[in-house]
Amino acid sequence: MNKLSLILFLLLSLNSTLLLAGDVNVIDPYVRAVPPGQTVSAAFLQLENTSDKSRYVVNASSPVAKVVELHSHVHDNGMMKMRRIEMIEIPAHSKTILQPGGLHIMLIGLHKPLKLEQKVSITLEFDNGNKQTLEAPVRKIMMKGMMMKGKMN
Repeated sequence: MNKLSLILFLLLSLNSTLLLAGDVNVIDPYVRAVPPGQTVSAAFLQLENTSDKSRYVVNASSPVAKVVELHSHVHDNGMMKMRRIEMIEIPAHSKTILQPGGLHIMLIGLHKPLKLEQKVSITLEFDNGNKQTLEAPVRKIMMKGMMMKGKMN
């Protein structure tokens, strides 16, 4: 293989890798604001797969936390419990929603308190080895169905 052919091959390989990285779009990412002293938060977002194959988030990381895990809620003996999962599927030509009470990304062991509207960097790693870094603002959110105790009399 001559030098020109090698360069052309490498450029085409690089280009196809970049296209694969663009198969999943991140929509409306945000991180839950937590009270002072709380060292655990969660990130939520939508993942849109524009490819013909299912994609999987297999890992996540963030400089704001010691540990970052993929999680889901499961119904276990009449109670909803969070469970660590190995991956999050984004089916072909579909969206997967990470939201309170469902799939989410746990940020465990926060290095310092998160401030409202602060941007949190999160890197997602996909099953094909591609990585995508996003910036998610910190927002104050309430879980569905939560009420303030003592306020409804």
